[in-house]
Amino acid sequence: MVDDRESITAKLCAYARAWHANRAREKIFDDYLAFDLMGKEEYDAMYELIARGFDEKETPYARDDAEQIITEYIAPIPLSRIHFTESRLAKFAQTYGSIQYVICGAGSDTFSFRNENPEITVYEVDHPDTQRSKLSRIRALEWNIPQNVRFVSVDFERQRMTDRLLAAGFDPQKPTFFSILGVSYYLTLDVFTETLSQIAELSAQGSAVAFDYPIRGTAFPARVHRLEQITASLGEHMRGGFTYEEISRALYSLGLQIDTYLTPQQVQELYFHNRADGMRAFENVSLISATYTAGYSFE
Repeated sequence: MVDDRESITAKLCAYARAWHANRAREKIFDDYLAFDLMGKEEYDAMYELIARGFDEKETPYARDDAEQIITEYIAPIPLSRIHFTESRLAKFAQTYGSIQYVICGAGSDTFSFRNENPEITVYEVDHPDTQRSKLSRIRALEWNIPQNVRFVSVDFERQRMTDRLLAAGFDPQKPTFFSILGVSYYLTLDVFTETLSQIAELSAQGSAVAFDYPIRGTAFPARVHRLEQITASLGEHMRGGFTYEEISRALYSLGLQIDTYLTPQQVQELYFHNRADGMRAFENVSLISATYTAGYSFE
């Protein structure tokens, strides 16, 4: 699940947010700090990777062709899921006031520095190596880390996220919003359920979790299978996804009741309808959030 460095696909997602913020006229989500956090050197390196068709030996595409690849394969998923998640988070904060926000696998997420609500205590959870790299970049940028932000390093092979969060001051009695984005693609249902189980273990009544997941199936357009080939060529193999019945059963068994579910068609209508650049939702990706209701179990 977790390597000792930030994955290439995670860097591509960060690149997509930076590229979209810098170049798109119709913004799905404006991550205006993404480029600064990434830095020009890494930004250019990710563009070069895309322009060479994810193969260092290939001759680069023309810029127009490379941007078509970004529009078609790289940008749609990270842009729609971050919009969905932060919109849901804003409503959660409006409902509960003082809350905690746990970003599982925070990577190059910039919310901690875009957040203007001092009542949200942010816990960025990530592998120690990834977190060290991010903190080094933050120091180089001379950004001040807000007082309401905590960086929680977790060696997922040796430590439990629950223990590390509690040691960092996390309050299990306080309403908490969890996000776990871009992870389910690479996990079996059992492993992903274990991650959700740790979230449920930490959740006070009314807490919520948001994530994206791929629908399992074979009758999808070629674009879906091409994305799987791209990630495999980068050493990160997608596991084929889950059915709605599987993911809903896993959630309910942990006391998590679905409150918002967007099918790929609804994601298309909500975030991509009538875009001039032709960017469109992925045909196999759903967005979901669930609320913790203590004591509930699915039979």
